[in-house]
Amino acid sequence: MARALSAHEDTTLHTPTSLEKGVEILRALAGHPHPVGLAQLSRQIGLPKSTVHRLLGVLCTQRLARRVGTGYALDSRMAELTGGGRLPGDRRLVLPHLLHLYESTRQTVNLAITRGLELAYVERLYGGDRVRSLSDGLDRAPLHCTAAGKVLLAFDAELRRAFFTHGALDRFTRRTVTRLSPLEQELSGVQRRRVAYSVEEFTGGVSCAAAPVFGADGRVCMAVGVALPAGDGRLADLGLTVVRAALAITTSLRAAATTLRQA
Repeated sequence: MARALSAHEDTTLHTPTSLEKGVEILRALAGHPHPVGLAQLSRQIGLPKSTVHRLLGVLCTQRLARRVGTGYALDSRMAELTGGGRLPGDRRLVLPHLLHLYESTRQTVNLAITRGLELAYVERLYGGDRVRSLSDGLDRAPLHCTAAGKVLLAFDAELRRAFFTHGALDRFTRRTVTRLSPLEQELSGVQRRRVAYSVEEFTGGVSCAAAPVFGADGRVCMAVGVALPAGDGRLADLGLTVVRAALAITTSLRAAATTLRQA
């Protein structure tokens, strides 16, 4: 007489469905801040590359994942569902500093994180006379020609390697840098000064200054910036103001992390 299978045996004999495999791929992508190659995904999940490639095709068609160079990342729709489009850390710690920055500058204040090989704006504060940008309504922008993007590239070596390998230096205005060598030189300066500038490189008539925010682990986690009309004449002074704001946010995040560890 055939015996009944135990619960443990049922589990070990279970063959994952395509849906379950797709979920595992999405979980793996959500765990990486940058695009992941097919071979790496295959090793991490433990599935053949042919299977992962086929399922990625379905996920990309459904706009849950997307191809970035030779790698893959969550699409913006899925990133929002998994928290990839939200502010890292506690918003209550960050927002007061952003409000103070807006009150002291009366210009558009942005907070950005990386999403794939682009940046995503997760907070924006502005008044009725805000400067208009190509990123309005999209809340995302290129890395190489925005002040926040340059900050993220300068202080994230893994992101920089991925971008220099697969990122496109598209031209948006006559001032956009479209060659890697000048961009690399500029990023070296950003690392030294801890502030980046963009003068009509992404949108005509708009200048920006941005500075890095570091998490408790010492890694850059966001970039805070201010956008103002080009030719305003205050860009350098605003750069110093942005650096102070970024440092204040970094200090708040680290203090909160220390308090949590000691609790």
